[in-house]
Amino acid sequence: MQLQNKLAVITGSGRGIGRAMALAFAAKKCNLMLLDVNEQDLDRTRSQCQEFGVQVAAEQCNVADEQSMTAAFDRTLSKFQRLDVMINNAGITRDALLIKVKDGAVVDRMTIDQWRDVIDVNLTGVFLGGREAAARMIKTGNGGVIINVSSISRVGNAGQTNYSAAKAGVDAMTVVWAKELARYGIRTGAIAPGFTRTEILDAMKPEMIERALAAAPLKRMAEPAEIAQAAIFIAENDYFSGRVIEVDGAQRL
Repeated sequence: MQLQNKLAVITGSGRGIGRAMALAFAAKKCNLMLLDVNEQDLDRTRSQCQEFGVQVAAEQCNVADEQSMTAAFDRTLSKFQRLDVMINNAGITRDALLIKVKDGAVVDRMTIDQWRDVIDVNLTGVFLGGREAAARMIKTGNGGVIINVSSISRVGNAGQTNYSAAKAGVDAMTVVWAKELARYGIRTGAIAPGFTRTEILDAMKPEMIERALAAAPLKRMAEPAEIAQAAIFIAENDYFSGRVIEVDGAQRL
């Protein structure tokens, strides 16, 4: 796919990897619809992307809310009359051990709210984004590509029952959609980043960051722009579909 004058929708585009992806697509002269829950973050991303001379719209949107997502996609099609690239990037973490034990006694456990919050955003949000994007790509008849942001935690990471389960589900949906949607000219792909320098690190304990870096052969985090390059590859390569690209610097869980 040639990205110039196409339209990409990116969730979670107010900061971090989502912002880096928005800037990468803007640099390719791709028009953008930016979705995020934080209006101030959206404004900053929109301003930066507009410097590339592309059309940029932004909408506050909760990816876990069906009505919010449906309305955002309706407005996208009304404004741009097309949808070529969908990037399901929005995600959160609520890390906790399944069961925390001290001196042989259970002292804590992952709460149902910690489970539901992550599943709602990281799995249901991707489902809604993929479904709504596919419906409109089929309606316009131009085909397209759906890109889902997964994680190397998809194979299971201690302290992330909720997050790992959601990202494994994201990978499975990527494969299913590739098989179901190919007949409509729609491809899919997923990106599984390793440890990446984003604002999400602010919620992590310093010792956890040190352990993650020690396990990375390259001894550094990924930069968001390096993850964004994978999204550009998936969008531009017309024979890529139904697969996951790991961008983890040889880090393995």
